[in-house]
Amino acid sequence: MAESGSSVEFSGSLTGSSLPPPRTRIFKIIVIGDSGVGKTCLTYRFCAGKFPEKTEATIGVDFRERLVEIDGEKIKIQLWDTAGQERFRKSMVQHYYRNVHAVVFVYDVTNAASFRSLPAWIEECKQHALGSEVPRILVGNKCDLQDSIQVGTDVAQQFADVHSMPVFETSAKNPNSQGDGNHGRGNSDHVEAIFMTVAHKLKSQKPLVLSQPAEGTGATINLSSRGRDNGGDGARGWGCSSC
Repeated sequence: MAESGSSVEFSGSLTGSSLPPPRTRIFKIIVIGDSGVGKTCLTYRFCAGKFPEKTEATIGVDFRERLVEIDGEKIKIQLWDTAGQERFRKSMVQHYYRNVHAVVFVYDVTNAASFRSLPAWIEECKQHALGSEVPRILVGNKCDLQDSIQVGTDVAQQFADVHSMPVFETSAKNPNSQGDGNHGRGNSDHVEAIFMTVAHKLKSQKPLVLSQPAEGTGATINLSSRGRDNGGDGARGWGCSSC
């Protein structure tokens, strides 16, 4: 009888146990570019869903995160927005570039100098061992200011092609703006779509350990903007469509 009681207790302990909840994966995405190009506004738009009422120059690192769900899995996206001014960022650079999963380069389409600075930002990434295996995209911000544009889409596309990354034009202030009408065809929030596209790419590249990745899944949001892959006039613009 004693043995039977012991057996029942053991069986009960197994029944009451449960597997620990799956760990939430975290993707660290750094957003870099000159001061004033709108990095903080872009990250704030994605994480808070609105344009910030007041903005000030970032000192050090501005950190924001958002929990999203992709194909039934909850994923935490961390956006690290660094100061564009050298004097504010020297002490944080090493920590900023550690364990990075993706890079978003930002320039201001109304400021040609911010576009000319991009090679220096790309070189800084190389100096901190961020190779071509790290996904990267190029974002031209403030495309709603059509009368002030200094960097054309064609020029940006050529630069993106040389550096093997897609380019998107958007506006953190008015993300549904489509400029002259030739840049897109969707009504969705393009800032949201840009960051979610990066998240989908990261999820597909970094499957869970011991999980079987499903082929062809992941992209509920797709932005068509790659230059060489699309060819023709379609290479110049961007749009948002569901897959």
